[in-house]
Amino acid sequence: MELRHLRYFIAVAEELHFSKAAERLHIAQPPLSQQIQQLEAQLGVELFQRKTKRQVQLTEAGQVFLQEAYQLLAQLQKAIELTQKIGRGEKGQLRIGFTSLVTYNLLPVILRQFREQFPEVELILQELTTTEQERSLQESRIHVGFAHPPLEDNTLNQKCIQQEALIAALPETHFLAEREKISVRSLINENFIMFPRHLGSGLYDQIVSLCQQGNFSPKVTQEAIQMQTIIGLVSAGMGIALVPSSLQNLQRTGVVYRSFEEKTPLVETAIVWREEDIKPVVREFLQVAMSIYNK
Repeated sequence: MELRHLRYFIAVAEELHFSKAAERLHIAQPPLSQQIQQLEAQLGVELFQRKTKRQVQLTEAGQVFLQEAYQLLAQLQKAIELTQKIGRGEKGQLRIGFTSLVTYNLLPVILRQFREQFPEVELILQELTTTEQERSLQESRIHVGFAHPPLEDNTLNQKCIQQEALIAALPETHFLAEREKISVRSLINENFIMFPRHLGSGLYDQIVSLCQQGNFSPKVTQEAIQMQTIIGLVSAGMGIALVPSSLQNLQRTGVVYRSFEEKTPLVETAIVWREEDIKPVVREFLQVAMSIYNK
């Protein structure tokens, strides 16, 4: 039995007339009759009762088979559409790794735009450090990541989509909070709250580099993995922190943000993926992200 048998049968069952069905199918009437006879022979039952040479009516078995044929073709159409959507990157699952930093301006914009264009794609988000994202990409546990170079794994593909300056997060009672801008050198005696270097060297090294511009090394008294934790510790008066400028979007009682008089190193955010694991839905996501932040 082939698909054409089902389509031919449905046409005859709906028209209840061989000539009209043949015209609808754009075939001659004799071949249509032969196809229906083949179908009945394969099933071992009569599907039609012949009222005249060309006009027919469905048997009880034919009525049942018609409903099943409708369902079969509908399921086939569904399978075709699903396959095409997955092939075009319009449906499927996308696993995304990200650092806490990108949640304050970058990631929400990209996710909103992507969901508007591809509402049927299931997004699974995992907050991971840059190092963890590299490992997860290599092990195919995520499809794409938002990380901060430099990366240890030079086999990964990356595209810088954002650069931002460093600013200082200070307790609102700090004497420097009264100034509009501050100098790096003014932080020489401060206690620093920082991100552990082994979980992502990029940001850590840039903070150290900025302090060295002021001829000192930061005195690190607290470490925290999450940016919101770092800002919480600043609010508690445990020290000060140097953070990317997008963190100003994280408003916390007791914390003020101040920019520097000097130029600072630029914190890069890159979208990262493995070319070997790329699939249509990943390609579409990359295009959306890069169209928004085209550097």
